[in-house]
Amino acid sequence: MRKTVLGKTGLEVTRVGFGVLPLQRVSMDEAKRILTRAYESGINFYDTARAYTDSEEKIGNALSDVRENIIIATKTQAKDAKTFWRDLETSLEKLKTDYIDIYQFHNPEKVPMAGDELYEAMLQAKQKGLIRHIGITNHSFENGKKAILSGLYETLQYPFNHISSEEDLELVMLCKEKNIGFIAMKALSGGLITNAETAFCYLWQYQHVVPIWGIQRMEELEQFIALEKNPPVLDETRKQLIEKDRRELSGSFCRGCGYCMPCPAGIPINNAARMKFLLRRAPYRQYITKEWQEKMELIENCIECNQCSSKCPYHLNTPALLKEMLADYREFVKSHA
Repeated sequence: MRKTVLGKTGLEVTRVGFGVLPLQRVSMDEAKRILTRAYESGINFYDTARAYTDSEEKIGNALSDVRENIIIATKTQAKDAKTFWRDLETSLEKLKTDYIDIYQFHNPEKVPMAGDELYEAMLQAKQKGLIRHIGITNHSFENGKKAILSGLYETLQYPFNHISSEEDLELVMLCKEKNIGFIAMKALSGGLITNAETAFCYLWQYQHVVPIWGIQRMEELEQFIALEKNPPVLDETRKQLIEKDRRELSGSFCRGCGYCMPCPAGIPINNAARMKFLLRRAPYRQYITKEWQEKMELIENCIECNQCSSKCPYHLNTPALLKEMLADYREFVKSHA
């Protein structure tokens, strides 16, 4: 598989990265089968997080025997040094390794800077050889830019795909200028982009960008292996598909990142707030079951506490968006009953 150097880390990673988050939903044996196939196909970059339940354990179970041949990125949501060290110790244990290649602060509200207890803990971990490179993930343009310009981070993981804004692209190119490794999450915008081939060829044109494709099924993995072998050309037809996606998804929409969760009223916000698009851009029947109808009706219980809005990295008016989605959903279900 073709590789690229991940900025100043000097790490040579495959241009197809494996996002391990979705493997939370499969058994240990199935995860091992998929991860082993990924490794045998040549994929050497695996991204996970302490917050992704058993995904670190699944990497350790499947790939610890070939640890020296792979590059692992994981994350901590710690807000203090004590939690940082606890998370790091747990991650090392679950991954069955004595070092982590890229350790990332996981979407912090404020960027940890030199002198902060969190950043100092990260530096100590690097000095001890427990981690090799310092990274950060974020959904905020302001935080992403601050991290890049600080000179304190070797990688930035940030949402990037063909419906991203010009502002987002600015971060991508700033990383290139500053020799910061750019790891692209949400390459399919949380499932709103349904043409993986088009998404792939759009990102392939940026040679310094490393997408981490969220993979849950063997057929998904095989698709990305095949795309890497024969990268599709960004021709006029695909450019038109990209423009269509941009038109349909322009304006404020939920990316499904899940940072608004949990909801005090039990509303599955990260899917409910983008239901209009899921109904029209994915096989819709899975979303009009009795179970999903009951979930959507929970929106009526919204108390407008605005916890979701305050935690949204895209500054959405989530309660208003949920009401809009419920009205659309009811009409859709009625017309497709």
